[in-house]
Amino acid sequence: MVLLSPSRRLRRTPFSDGVEAAGVKAYTVYNHMLLPTVFRSIQEDYHHLKDAVQIWDVACERQVELRGPDAGRLMQMLTPRDLRGMTVGQCYYVPIVDETGGMLNDPVAVKLAEDRWWISIADSDLLYWVKATAHGWRLDVLVDEPDVSPLAIQGPKADDLMARVFGDRVRDLRFFRFGIFDFQGRDMVIARSGYSKQGGFEIYVEGGDIGMPLWNALMEAGREFDVHAGCPNLIERIEGGLLSYGNDMTDDHTPHECGLGRFCNTHTAIGCVGRDALLRVAKEGPVQQIRAIEIDGPAVPGCDRWWPVTAKGKRVGRISSAAWSPDFNTNVAIGMIRMTHWDAGTEVTVEAPDGPRVARVREAFWA
Repeated sequence: MVLLSPSRRLRRTPFSDGVEAAGVKAYTVYNHMLLPTVFRSIQEDYHHLKDAVQIWDVACERQVELRGPDAGRLMQMLTPRDLRGMTVGQCYYVPIVDETGGMLNDPVAVKLAEDRWWISIADSDLLYWVKATAHGWRLDVLVDEPDVSPLAIQGPKADDLMARVFGDRVRDLRFFRFGIFDFQGRDMVIARSGYSKQGGFEIYVEGGDIGMPLWNALMEAGREFDVHAGCPNLIERIEGGLLSYGNDMTDDHTPHECGLGRFCNTHTAIGCVGRDALLRVAKEGPVQQIRAIEIDGPAVPGCDRWWPVTAKGKRVGRISSAAWSPDFNTNVAIGMIRMTHWDAGTEVTVEAPDGPRVARVREAFWA
């Protein structure tokens, strides 16, 4: 097995001690940090996530903080989603685009105050793009990465566990809303959100020193709920159509190609740096788009590179994420498919590493 060599450039998190004590078996690198990917096995972790509750170290979802009089203006410059109706206490899923309309990131924006925002980022060095935009436009705003490390609580028993630690008021949080809750004398931003379809919360932990006390308190309170350490699960995220930046989309793709057109209010998102390019895209429509793909045969091998999708020998797309789904008894996949073959029911061939597979485009994702 090839191992990763630890160094200061590959950062640990405030929860790494807890992750290791819980028996983590594999990591990936995400925003220059360790992100767990397997504890028991991908399949066992998958079943447990759907049945109970898990604590996820997602400190790698780094925050880009915007603070100052022009924070709101800068935030709107970054995204084609119209933010004028967003109020303090809300979270928005926001495509971040460059001047060509290409996807740079697909984070969650957290509006802490009119002059203070967090951008909870996916895996790309977005901080530098935001700094450059602020500097180039001479905006009155401070852009930095604060000492904030998210911890996710996911699964059907998440509400019960969170109420044990933070009180029953946490149950009242609405989806993509946040509140301020006390833990050992420290205020914590807690949002009803997370990278799964099983429901749960994300705790924005300010200050690495409180990381393990919080981890331990959640583990202790969750014993009766069969709490496990967990992580974003490959199978569950594909079933739910949750995209992974760098895997399923890059800066070569527009939000419309990624199925994120509903988050683009291009006509009213005045100031977005990619607005002109996206106006053209919205008018003409994409020529390729993300689709759910069902692949026949036994469990597919790991998808660590894009697999070509062909029809009658001609390439019509590619598979970016794939796995065997125990609940749906099939191989589930995410693919970028050309418009000539993206209609539901269209049969295509996936050139998997173990040989060609018959596959079909689906109307929607599984969950």
